[in-house]
Amino acid sequence: MSQKRSGCLTAVLVVAFLVSIILNVSFLTGRSSRGLRSSIQSSPGAPFGEEVVVQASGEDTGKRVAIVAVRGIISSAEPGQINETALDDLLAELKQAREDHTVGAVLLRIDSPGGEVTASDVLYQEVVKTRAVKPVVVSMDSVAASGGYYVACAGSYLFAHETSITASIGVIMQSINYQSLLGKVGVEVNTFKSGAFKDMLNGARELTEAEREYVQGLIDQSYGRFVGIVAKERHIEESTLRSGVADGRIVSGVDALREKLIDELGGFDEALAKARELAKAPGAAAIRYSAPMAFGRLFRLLSEAPTKGAKVQVDFGGKLSSHLQSGRLYFLSPVLAP
Repeated sequence: MSQKRSGCLTAVLVVAFLVSIILNVSFLTGRSSRGLRSSIQSSPGAPFGEEVVVQASGEDTGKRVAIVAVRGIISSAEPGQINETALDDLLAELKQAREDHTVGAVLLRIDSPGGEVTASDVLYQEVVKTRAVKPVVVSMDSVAASGGYYVACAGSYLFAHETSITASIGVIMQSINYQSLLGKVGVEVNTFKSGAFKDMLNGARELTEAEREYVQGLIDQSYGRFVGIVAKERHIEESTLRSGVADGRIVSGVDALREKLIDELGGFDEALAKARELAKAPGAAAIRYSAPMAFGRLFRLLSEAPTKGAKVQVDFGGKLSSHLQSGRLYFLSPVLAP
C-alpha cells in the first residue's frame, strides 16, 4: 500500500511540475508582448504568429513591414522551430511575408558570417523571389559576410552600420591531414575504394595533384557564381571585383559603401524608414514572425531522461554552434567562424 501511495504522490508532483512550467512560460510570453510588442493572430493557415515590434503611426494605409532575421551560420543542419531545419523556417517566413497582401515590404536583418554554399544560395533565391513581389530592404548588423553578404545581394536596398563587417566574397573547403599523427601512434588506415577520387579528402594520406586540381575547380566554380551574383546585383564589372575587393577580404560598412557593395550607411531605424518609403506606407507598423508555443516539444524534452554519465550542455547564444565540416563548400569567413 505504501508503494502505491508513493507512486501516486510522485505522479502528482510530476504533473504539478509540468503545469508550473506551462504557467510560467505563458506568463513570460504574456509579459514580453506588452507595451510596443504585442502578440496578434496571424492569418488562417499561416505557420507563424506575428508580434508587433514598432507600432503604426500617422495615417493607417493598411500596410505593414515584416522583419525577417538571418542570424548565425546559414546551414541546413540546424534544427528549426516549426520545420525540420532553421533554413526551412526562414524560407517559410519569407513565403508568409510574400503572400500576405498586408505586408508592403520586408526588412531583412542579417547578422551572419556566412555558411554552406547551397544553403546560402537557396536563401538568396527565396529573397529574390520575394523581391519580385515587394521591396526587400537589408539591414546588416555586426556581420553580414561571405554567405551573409551573398544573401544580402538579393535585397532591393542595402544598409550597413559604419562598423559592420561584410564582403568576404569567396569560397572555402577544409580538411585535416593527420597522417603524421597516425604514424607516431602506430596506426595504419587501410582504404578500399571504387575509384581514384572516392577518398579524395582522406586525412590519412596526402592529396594527389589531380585531387588538388579537382577540388580547386569546384572552389573556382562556386566562386565564379558568387562573384557573378555580386556583379549583377550591385552593377559592378566582374573584372573589377576579381582584381579588387572580391579576394576574400572582409571590409567595414564604410569601405563597403566606397566599393558600392551597399547603398547607404545606417541602422535598423534607417532601414525601417526606407522599407516604409518603398512600401508607400510612411506610418506602417513593423512586425516579426514567431513560432507558436509547441508544448509537445517541451513534454518530449522533459520525458527524455539523461542516461547515466551524460552531460547537459546549455547554449546561451554567445557562441555559434556550427563548425566547418569536412567535405562541404562554404561561403564563410573563417576569421569570424568558430
